[in-house]
Amino acid sequence: QVQLVESGGGSVQAGGSLRLSCVASPYTPCMAWFRQAPGKEREGVANIRAGTGGSIPYYANSVQGRFTISQDNAKRTVYLQMNSLEPEDTAVYYCAAGYCGLSWSRSYNYNYWGQGTQVTVSS
Repeated sequence: QVQLVESGGGSVQAGGSLRLSCVASPYTPCMAWFRQAPGKEREGVANIRAGTGGSIPYYANSVQGRFTISQDNAKRTVYLQMNSLEPEDTAVYYCAAGYCGLSWSRSYNYNYWGQGTQVTVSS
């Protein structure tokens, strides 16, 4: 059983930045961020996998170049740094764990989810 606790959501104007954090108990090497806007399906945002040569990140096309996922294994924490935020980024953001495969953006592959944190971007 993995418990995930997110923090860092909030409200910001377009062009601003936010950083989300997710602490995992116990440590898990593969973690992801998803988001869900009202009336839309849950969307994979970013994924990170710890490996012998370092962590490997993956991003959705919609956030590539604006968002950065990182991992502090000692703190069992994954971060999502979100820059150049747009109103379209408004959603509840969820941390997920339990899957290390290639289909990282498929929400049904994950067994563990955080409670979600709201991100609101105003124009």
